[in-house]
Amino acid sequence: MKRKDKHFEINNVLLQQKKKNMALVITADGSKTLYSEQFGEHYHSVFGAVNESQHIFIRAGLLAAAEQSTTMLNVLEIGFGAGWNAFLTLQQAPLLQRPVFYETLELFPVDFPTAQTICDNPFFLQLHTAEWNREVSISPDFILHKRQVDLLDARFSRLFDVIYFDAFSPEIQPEMWAFDIFSKLFAATRHNGVLTTYCAKGAVRRTMQAAGFKIERLPGPKGKREMLRGRKTD
Repeated sequence: MKRKDKHFEINNVLLQQKKKNMALVITADGSKTLYSEQFGEHYHSVFGAVNESQHIFIRAGLLAAAEQSTTMLNVLEIGFGAGWNAFLTLQQAPLLQRPVFYETLELFPVDFPTAQTICDNPFFLQLHTAEWNREVSISPDFILHKRQVDLLDARFSRLFDVIYFDAFSPEIQPEMWAFDIFSKLFAATRHNGVLTTYCAKGAVRRTMQAAGFKIERLPGPKGKREMLRGRKTD
Protein backbone atom coordinates (compact mmCIF):
# COMPACT_ATOMS: atom_id res chain seq x y z
CA MET A 1 0.00 0.00 0.00
CA LYS A 2 1.32 3.44 -0.91
CA ARG A 3 2.06 5.80 1.98
CA LYS A 4 -0.58 8.32 0.86
CA ASP A 5 -3.20 5.55 0.59
CA LYS A 6 -2.28 4.25 4.04
CA HIS A 7 -2.47 7.77 5.45
CA PHE A 8 -5.92 8.26 3.86
CA GLU A 9 -7.08 4.96 5.39
CA ILE A 10 -5.83 5.96 8.84
CA ASN A 11 -7.51 9.35 8.56
CA ASN A 12 -10.81 7.71 7.68
CA VAL A 13 -10.52 5.58 10.79
CA LEU A 14 -9.75 8.68 12.84
CA LEU A 15 -12.80 10.43 11.40
CA GLN A 16 -15.04 7.57 12.48
CA GLN A 17 -13.55 7.39 15.96
CA LYS A 18 -14.05 11.14 16.45
CA LYS A 19 -17.74 10.65 15.71
CA LYS A 20 -18.16 7.94 18.34
CA ASN A 21 -16.44 6.29 21.28
CA MET A 22 -15.26 9.62 22.70
CA ALA A 23 -15.35 10.14 26.45
CA LEU A 24 -14.88 13.31 28.47
CA VAL A 25 -12.23 13.00 31.19
CA ILE A 26 -11.51 15.31 34.12
CA THR A 27 -7.73 15.41 34.60
CA ALA A 28 -5.75 15.87 37.81
CA ASP A 29 -5.54 19.67 37.54
CA GLY A 30 -9.31 19.94 37.10
CA SER A 31 -9.22 20.66 33.36
CA LYS A 32 -10.96 18.34 30.92
CA THR A 33 -9.78 16.36 27.95
CA LEU A 34 -11.10 13.68 25.61
CA TYR A 35 -10.40 9.97 25.52
CA SER A 36 -10.63 7.86 22.39
CA GLU A 37 -11.99 4.48 23.43
CA GLN A 38 -11.15 3.03 20.03
CA PHE A 39 -7.45 3.91 20.21
CA GLY A 40 -7.08 3.87 23.96
CA GLU A 41 -5.43 7.30 23.98
CA HIS A 42 -6.19 10.60 25.69
CA TYR A 43 -5.89 13.93 23.89
CA HIS A 44 -3.93 15.26 26.88
CA SER A 45 -2.22 13.94 29.98
CA VAL A 46 -4.51 12.67 32.74
CA PHE A 47 -2.08 14.36 35.16
CA GLY A 48 -3.41 17.69 33.90
CA ALA A 49 -4.50 18.77 30.43
CA VAL A 50 -3.82 22.47 30.99
CA ASN A 51 -0.65 21.75 32.98
CA GLU A 52 0.72 19.69 30.09
CA SER A 53 -0.10 22.34 27.49
CA GLN A 54 1.39 25.11 29.64
CA HIS A 55 4.59 23.17 30.26
CA ILE A 56 5.30 21.83 26.77
CA PHE A 57 3.85 24.40 24.42
CA ILE A 58 3.66 27.70 26.30
CA ARG A 59 6.72 27.73 28.56
CA ALA A 60 9.06 25.54 26.49
CA GLY A 61 7.67 26.74 23.15
CA LEU A 62 5.98 30.12 22.96
CA LEU A 63 7.97 31.88 25.68
CA ALA A 64 11.26 30.44 24.43
CA ALA A 65 10.46 31.71 20.92
CA ALA A 66 9.48 35.12 22.29
CA GLU A 67 13.00 35.54 23.66
CA GLN A 68 14.33 35.35 20.08
CA SER A 69 11.88 37.76 18.46
CA THR A 70 10.63 41.31 19.02
CA THR A 71 8.03 41.32 16.24
CA MET A 72 4.83 39.38 15.60
CA LEU A 73 5.11 35.78 16.79
CA ASN A 74 4.07 33.22 14.20
CA VAL A 75 2.84 29.96 15.73
CA LEU A 76 2.06 26.73 13.89
CA GLU A 77 0.14 23.99 15.67
CA ILE A 78 -0.07 20.45 14.35
CA GLY A 79 -3.30 19.14 15.81
CA PHE A 80 -5.87 21.70 17.04
CA GLY A 81 -7.59 18.90 18.96
CA ALA A 82 -9.50 20.08 22.01
CA GLY A 83 -8.23 23.64 21.63
CA TRP A 84 -6.27 24.03 24.87
CA ASN A 85 -2.99 25.03 23.20
CA ALA A 86 -4.67 27.76 21.19
CA PHE A 87 -6.63 29.01 24.20
CA LEU A 88 -3.57 29.23 26.44
CA THR A 89 -1.65 31.03 23.68
CA LEU A 90 -4.55 33.48 23.32
CA GLN A 91 -4.38 34.17 27.06
CA GLN A 92 -0.62 34.69 26.90
CA ALA A 93 -0.67 37.01 23.87
CA PRO A 94 -1.37 40.32 25.70
CA LEU A 95 1.50 39.62 28.10
CA LEU A 96 3.95 39.24 25.21
CA GLN A 97 3.34 42.86 24.14
CA ARG A 98 3.29 41.85 20.50
CA PRO A 99 0.66 40.22 18.28
CA VAL A 100 0.43 36.47 17.70
CA PHE A 101 -0.48 34.85 14.40
CA TYR A 102 -1.73 31.34 15.18
CA GLU A 103 -2.05 28.81 12.36
CA THR A 104 -3.39 25.40 13.28
CA LEU A 105 -4.02 22.26 11.24
CA GLU A 106 -6.77 19.77 12.02
CA LEU A 107 -8.47 17.43 9.57
CA PHE A 108 -11.28 16.34 11.87
CA PRO A 109 -12.30 19.09 14.32
CA VAL A 110 -14.07 18.48 17.59
CA ASP A 111 -17.72 19.47 17.19
CA PHE A 112 -19.12 22.43 19.10
CA PRO A 113 -21.30 20.46 21.57
CA THR A 114 -18.21 18.48 22.58
CA ALA A 115 -16.14 21.67 22.89
CA GLN A 116 -18.78 23.06 25.27
CA THR A 117 -18.27 20.10 27.59
CA ILE A 118 -14.51 20.72 27.71
CA CYS A 119 -14.60 24.40 28.69
CA ASP A 120 -17.34 27.02 28.75
CA ASN A 121 -15.07 30.07 28.58
CA PRO A 122 -16.44 32.35 25.82
CA PHE A 123 -13.01 32.85 24.24
CA PHE A 124 -12.37 29.09 24.27
CA LEU A 125 -15.66 28.54 22.48
CA GLN A 126 -14.95 31.38 20.05
CA LEU A 127 -11.83 29.50 18.93
CA HIS A 128 -14.04 26.54 18.08
CA THR A 129 -16.71 28.56 16.28
CA ALA A 130 -14.24 30.65 14.26
CA GLU A 131 -14.54 29.99 10.54
CA TRP A 132 -12.14 27.45 9.06
CA ASN A 133 -9.66 28.16 6.27
CA ARG A 134 -9.57 31.92 6.73
CA GLU A 135 -7.83 34.35 9.09
CA VAL A 136 -10.02 35.49 11.99
CA SER A 137 -9.15 38.21 14.49
CA ILE A 138 -10.04 36.84 17.94
CA SER A 139 -8.55 39.79 19.84
CA PRO A 140 -6.30 42.78 19.07
CA ASP A 141 -3.34 40.55 19.93
CA PHE A 142 -4.39 37.26 18.33
CA ILE A 143 -5.17 36.23 14.75
CA LEU A 144 -6.37 32.67 14.25
CA HIS A 145 -6.09 30.70 11.03
CA LYS A 146 -7.62 27.23 11.36
CA ARG A 147 -6.91 25.03 8.37
CA GLN A 148 -8.78 21.80 7.72
CA VAL A 149 -5.97 20.24 5.73
CA ASP A 150 -3.62 17.28 5.94
CA LEU A 151 -0.11 18.24 6.94
CA LEU A 152 1.19 16.13 4.07
CA ASP A 153 -0.62 18.46 1.64
CA ALA A 154 -0.26 21.77 3.50
CA ARG A 155 1.70 24.69 2.05
CA PHE A 156 2.84 27.56 4.24
CA SER A 157 3.09 31.23 3.30
CA ARG A 158 5.30 32.24 6.23
CA LEU A 159 8.06 30.99 8.51
CA PHE A 160 7.17 30.15 12.10
CA ASP A 161 8.83 31.14 15.35
CA VAL A 162 7.40 28.14 17.18
CA ILE A 163 5.74 24.90 16.16
CA TYR A 164 3.54 22.97 18.58
CA PHE A 165 3.78 19.36 17.44
CA ASP A 166 0.79 17.73 19.12
CA ALA A 167 -0.21 14.86 16.86
CA PHE A 168 -1.44 11.51 18.14
CA SER A 169 1.39 9.31 19.42
CA PRO A 170 3.80 7.45 17.10
CA GLU A 171 2.01 4.21 17.97
CA ILE A 172 -1.29 5.61 16.65
CA GLN A 173 -0.05 7.80 13.77
CA PRO A 174 3.48 6.65 12.87
CA GLU A 175 3.35 8.45 9.52
CA MET A 176 3.11 11.80 11.34
CA TRP A 177 6.48 11.23 12.99
CA ALA A 178 8.40 10.43 9.81
CA PHE A 179 11.51 12.12 8.43
CA ASP A 180 9.70 13.91 5.60
CA ILE A 181 7.24 15.45 8.09
CA PHE A 182 9.99 16.89 10.26
CA SER A 183 11.95 18.00 7.19
CA LYS A 184 8.89 19.90 6.02
CA LEU A 185 8.49 21.53 9.42
CA PHE A 186 12.19 22.37 9.61
CA ALA A 187 11.87 24.21 6.30
CA ALA A 188 8.89 26.13 7.72
CA THR A 189 10.77 27.19 10.88
CA ARG A 190 12.41 30.60 11.19
CA HIS A 191 16.11 30.79 12.15
CA ASN A 192 16.33 30.26 15.93
CA GLY A 193 12.73 29.06 15.93
CA VAL A 194 11.69 26.03 17.99
CA LEU A 195 9.52 22.94 17.71
CA THR A 196 8.22 21.37 20.91
CA THR A 197 6.55 18.01 21.44
CA TYR A 198 5.48 15.80 24.30
CA CYS A 199 7.12 12.73 22.79
CA ALA A 200 10.69 11.95 23.92
CA LYS A 201 11.21 8.59 22.24
CA GLY A 202 14.71 7.96 20.92
CA ALA A 203 13.46 7.27 17.40
CA VAL A 204 11.61 10.61 17.32
CA ARG A 205 14.66 12.47 18.64
CA ARG A 206 16.90 10.90 15.98
CA THR A 207 14.40 11.69 13.21
CA MET A 208 14.17 15.31 14.29
CA GLN A 209 17.96 15.54 14.38
CA ALA A 210 18.22 14.02 10.90
CA ALA A 211 15.76 16.66 9.65
CA GLY A 212 18.09 19.42 10.92
CA PHE A 213 16.85 20.33 14.39
CA LYS A 214 19.25 20.76 17.30
CA ILE A 215 17.58 18.74 20.04
CA GLU A 216 17.18 19.48 23.72
CA ARG A 217 15.79 16.91 26.14
CA LEU A 218 13.89 18.90 28.74
CA PRO A 219 12.10 17.85 31.93
CA GLY A 220 8.56 16.85 31.09
CA PRO A 221 5.30 17.91 32.77
CA LYS A 222 3.88 16.05 35.72
CA GLY A 223 3.72 12.34 34.97
CA LYS A 224 6.29 12.48 32.17
CA ARG A 225 10.06 12.38 32.65
CA GLU A 226 11.15 14.15 29.46
CA MET A 227 9.95 16.12 26.43
CA LEU A 228 11.75 17.31 23.31
CA ARG A 229 12.50 20.75 21.93
CA GLY A 230 14.15 21.19 18.55
CA ARG A 231 15.75 24.44 17.47
CA LYS A 232 16.68 25.59 13.98
CA THR A 233 20.18 27.01 14.28
CA ASP A 234 21.32 26.69 10.64
